Amino acid sequence: MRSDTPVYRMRPLSGDLGVALVVLIALGLGWLLMAQTVGRTRPFAEPNAGIQLAYPAGWISVDSFQDLLLKVEDPQTASAFKTALSVERRDLDPANPPTLQTLLDRRVQEHALLTGYHLLADSEATLAGQRAIRLEYAYVVQPIDTPRRASLPVVVHAREYLIIAKDRSYDVALAAPEESFAQASAQFERIIQSIVLP
Repeated sequence: MRSDTPVYRMRPLSGDLGVALVVLIALGLGWLLMAQTVGRTRPFAEPNAGIQLAYPAGWISVDSFQDLLLKVEDPQTASAFKTALSVERRDLDPANPPTLQTLLDRRVQEHALLTGYHLLADSEATLAGQRAIRLEYAYVVQPIDTPRRASLPVVVHAREYLIIAKDRSYDVALAAPEESFAQASAQFERIIQSIVLP
């Protein structure tokens, strides 16, 4: 005996549309929250009318063995080596200031001491209306260097801007694990656009 009852019944379409609408609204609000969080910045200003810039608010200040004005890291980096921004200042002799090429040559010599150092590119740039040199390079670090702690070396991709402003020079640098560099460099260029020089 055949039954005329359909095996599958159609559910009301209005319920599905309501669920889809709620999901779309939730996704939209989530995207807005993410955009607002990612877009927030924290200002940094060197005392005595020095360099000023804004970096992502989620990045945290860290200690450095170097004499830096600023060093912050992105704690969300998916690597033992965290994406880092640093700002270094050097006072210049006003009677005999170096050229940007001299600063570049010095920097390349300093970096040559890094493990696996490889210069990728250097070019002229403009930063806050001033001529600058943009330097890009790679090197290798061992981020966890303690006995019995296994960790693979990390290839680091770095970009720096060297600038001369009045009686001082600045080195603004970003270093990130190679796999995170594309995203980090986009953030770095936003930081660079925020720079105000003395």
